[in-house]
Amino acid sequence: MKAPRIPPMLATIVQAGLVAVDSVTFGERATCPFCGGPVSGYDTRRKVFAVIRENDRERTLRVTVKRFSCRACGRIVNADEPFYPGTRIGSPVIDLCLTLATMMPDNRTAAWLDAMDILVDRTSCRQYVRTLARPIPATALFGVSIPLSLISLSTLAAKAGERGTVSGTEVLAACGFPSAGRAPLHRPLPEEGKERDAEKEEKERNV
Repeated sequence: MKAPRIPPMLATIVQAGLVAVDSVTFGERATCPFCGGPVSGYDTRRKVFAVIRENDRERTLRVTVKRFSCRACGRIVNADEPFYPGTRIGSPVIDLCLTLATMMPDNRTAAWLDAMDILVDRTSCRQYVRTLARPIPATALFGVSIPLSLISLSTLAAKAGERGTVSGTEVLAACGFPSAGRAPLHRPLPEEGKERDAEKEEKERNV
């Protein structure tokens, strides 16, 4: 399989956005997402956000995520974080997988990511495309469709300037998560029960 030719500037922009998140801490959660009850601090965990190739060597970008215990239902829940439920890499990487998959067969997606020095195996790419497929806000850059979440992260990294660090809230906002106080870039997949309730309510209104 012939490796795709990616404009070097495109790979630089994408990687800059991901590297900006390295070592960021996510430590905010107001209430339990399951019952709405109050939460208190429990512990912290390190999570892999992305794996990239830098100077011909692998580099793992990690973030710190605080966990909370719900005082009402007792569940352990994570702080607001830029990860889709049930996934092990950051949402912007998955956004890129899904966006590229609109341009090519999903078995080529991993090769394009590799050409951008982002390391995701083919099996994972295929799984993300088949289970998380949804419209991802994107824009064309050097002839390639790139998710707005990565563009926003790259812009955030540039604005950070000498400060060199970004906050968890800034990252959440760039990734389009509503908990950061802005309209979400991503439309969440409806839960099955809630979807049925909405259909039932619509029928009742029509009657």
